Amino acid sequence: MRLKAEFNAVIVKPKDEQEETYGSLYIPDLGKEKNLSGEIVSIGPGHYSVTGVWVPTVLKVGQQVILPQMGPVKVEHEGVEYYVCPENQVLATLNEEE
Repeated sequence: MRLKAEFNAVIVKPKDEQEETYGSLYIPDLGKEKNLSGEIVSIGPGHYSVTGVWVPTVLKVGQQVILPQMGPVKVEHEGVEYYVCPENQVLATLNEEE
């Protein structure tokens, strides 16, 4: 079964965070609030505005994005954690080349 976004929802697979070590000791990353980042794995086609105009989504599957710390919903599907939020909550996209 595949997870599929509806309306203007964005499903993001979180990027694996690198654990920081000092020698053989693991340094926990506590108290540092960071924005969430990951890759879009599914995005809905869009939604109708209040006035009835169709608003298509502009983001694409495969883009690297940054999400706010608060807001996205964590969803677990087949043992993998994803973040789900509306497209307008995406803070930024990460571009490899400019």
